Amino acid sequence: MDGFEGRGAVITGGASGIGSATATEFARRGARIVLADVDKAALEHAVARLKSEGVEAHGVECDVRHVEEMVHLADEAFRLLGQVDVVFSNAGIVVAGPLVTMTHEDWRWVIDIDLWGSIHAVEAFVPKLIEQGKGGHIAFTASFAGLVPNAGLGAYGVAKYGVVGLAETLAREVKDNGIGVSVLCPMVIETKLVSNSERIRGADYGLASTPDLTEGFGPLPPTQDQGVTVDEVARLTADAILANRLYILPHEAARASIQRRFERIDRTFDDQAAQGWKH
Repeated sequence: MDGFEGRGAVITGGASGIGSATATEFARRGARIVLADVDKAALEHAVARLKSEGVEAHGVECDVRHVEEMVHLADEAFRLLGQVDVVFSNAGIVVAGPLVTMTHEDWRWVIDIDLWGSIHAVEAFVPKLIEQGKGGHIAFTASFAGLVPNAGLGAYGVAKYGVVGLAETLAREVKDNGIGVSVLCPMVIETKLVSNSERIRGADYGLASTPDLTEGFGPLPPTQDQGVTVDEVARLTADAILANRLYILPHEAARASIQRRFERIDRTFDDQAAQGWKH
């Protein structure tokens, strides 16, 4: 893509946090916006704010857990905008705590939204983007926890590792269609992810007691939630889409941990060879 001017953009989880900031950034660059969120009141407020700034903005209430709601979102987005160029699958929640304390409902809650939500975005939008024949871009919000395992964020990490794998595979498969793919992997930033997760968790998954998200990260750099704002992440995301950059990595502090993970993997080949494995 050579710019956002006149482009149609759809953002799930668009009423707050990274989604809202990214909608503002896309709009600042000239995009027309469809926001989707499960929180109707927050969605209406976010759309009204964009409209007050002269942006063409629409809201579609959508629960990303349900593929039929995502298909409805796609249908509405193409109807309202005429053309969809950017899809940002951003909706997400978190349940923190050791794996052994996760209930079955905890697992379902995290995976249904954080992984199935992005799978549903692929199912609902990618065939339409291919049929449209004008390229485009699909981006996903994963997490640093989708690149490096974090004690206390195991369930969340399982889902976000899945999102990273989804993005990496999709990027290869839709390249020839002129469709770009990006996956955003931030560390902790100032959003209401934890409080929103607790608030929107429905009776289908039972009640949750979610500890402070930062407690789950263990001995990570102390600057993990400092120095990078949601507005800066939004700008980086928009830039990455224009550059067709697969990975979006806002935090330099994450770099050493990512390197160590891949060094551990690589070292295993030498360890195995040293013990006589020759295949």
